[in-house]
Amino acid sequence: MAATIVKAGQRKPLNVLGMPLTMLCEASETNGNWSLFEEDVPIGMGPPPHRHDWDEAYYIVDGEVDFSIDGDTVTSCKGDFNYLPRGTIHGFKGASEVPARVLIFASPAHGSEFFHDINEQVRRIPDDLAKMPEIGRRHGVEFMRPQS
Repeated sequence: MAATIVKAGQRKPLNVLGMPLTMLCEASETNGNWSLFEEDVPIGMGPPPHRHDWDEAYYIVDGEVDFSIDGDTVTSCKGDFNYLPRGTIHGFKGASEVPARVLIFASPAHGSEFFHDINEQVRRIPDDLAKMPEIGRRHGVEFMRPQS
């Protein structure tokens, strides 16, 4: 396996639900062991509550993010770190006027393919959001039903 060197601006961000997500190290570059992404999270934007069969860790590089973690709300700010083991029900939304910048580590690296599919198939929001549950099922992601 060869070393991976990614220079700033070298990789074009994906559009994941209207948020730029840059693949810094993909599954194919780590033999599927882990992956690392950088995401810009504008205020009020983020994924709905969901769970999946891989671990995730979030490091807040800049700004603030409101996380929902197994029903609890946690506000994470620049320099904060959150580790969420597989199966944890979670979602998040940007909470600062300037988009938050977040590093997301996933192990094993199932997230890469999921994010590529979202980028390709969910282009118009809210029109394409109905595709999300099926895309999620294909990649081991279960979206929670909204509470009424």
